Amino acid sequence: MNPDHSCLEEELPLRDELFSAQQMEQYGMQLAIEHRLGSNRGSDRLLQRLADNQALINATCALLGDAVKAGRQVTPAAEWLLDNIYLIDEQIRIAKRHLPKNYSKALPRLDNEGQKDQPRVYDIALQTIAHGDGRIDPDILSRFVSAYQHLATLKIGELWAIPIMLRLALIENLRRIAARLAQTRQHRNLAHDWADAILEVAQKNPAELILIVADMARSKPQLQSSFVAELVRRLQAKGAALSLPLTWLSQRLAESGYSIDQLIQHESQQQAADQVSISNSIGSLRFLGQMDWRDFVETMSKVDRTLRDDPAGAYARMDFATRDRYRHAVEKIARSTGRDESDVAAAAIDSAGNACQALGAEDR
Repeated sequence: MNPDHSCLEEELPLRDELFSAQQMEQYGMQLAIEHRLGSNRGSDRLLQRLADNQALINATCALLGDAVKAGRQVTPAAEWLLDNIYLIDEQIRIAKRHLPKNYSKALPRLDNEGQKDQPRVYDIALQTIAHGDGRIDPDILSRFVSAYQHLATLKIGELWAIPIMLRLALIENLRRIAARLAQTRQHRNLAHDWADAILEVAQKNPAELILIVADMARSKPQLQSSFVAELVRRLQAKGAALSLPLTWLSQRLAESGYSIDQLIQHESQQQAADQVSISNSIGSLRFLGQMDWRDFVETMSKVDRTLRDDPAGAYARMDFATRDRYRHAVEKIARSTGRDESDVAAAAIDSAGNACQALGAEDR
């Protein structure tokens, strides 16, 4: 009877144990140990998933919109989704623009069971969203990524990919919440239809009430918490004549070890959790466009820190665009030689140091 049992595990919202900044640091190091990189480049599935997510979110909004037009109550999470669909559509367009075809194929990919061919940095984004319940805190994110890199250095391209991967993870989370909202909306619609039929019979021909309840019993509706809560809301306090369908409902639930009150409480808790998750996720989508990702990348980049050890101090005095060209040069050399980016940067600094010793820093 628990509605979670009817959802595929992979489609559950990204909602794990909430971690503090210190816990995220510890988890960052744990995740770095757990991640195993594959040797082969896999297929690029992120764009297709993004398209699927957009289709499901739009279909859910259409379903919820129909309910609103019909004058039916929708949950607070559903209202959030409907009120912010314009923002979600905009963020999906941005994601498509920043995620050209085959973009993610160049990123290091995982070889862990259940995560094969998934970009490592995408899993970092998913974990950020899951352990923040959709909320991105810049300080926690920085500490998480920094702790991860104590044991596994991220490539420059991965650091630049973090904002787009966070955007994809947030849209993924919204898709999963939307899937739940669509499912519960269907259960509520069914309960609403049965309630309409029961109320009509009770008003016009109370003697036939037992027949409509029998029809409902034969249809074997899934007694999910959303169905139960909606049916009870419509029928409760409508008179003694309507005790029959509620008695049947109570007996059916008791057969599985549940009560009406338990499922109503579960539904209330689920609605509250979904509202928090969706409001956090939408707020985080707005935040992504406000954060200075250039500063984030430079702060997190081990290559940048290495290049700042330039004995002449020239690198640190450059503007961002020039420093970025230097980092891209390191990336290019690392790709062509198969060496680690940090090693390439360190070799460049060593060469600069040797030149300074041989010629004098002023002649460098």
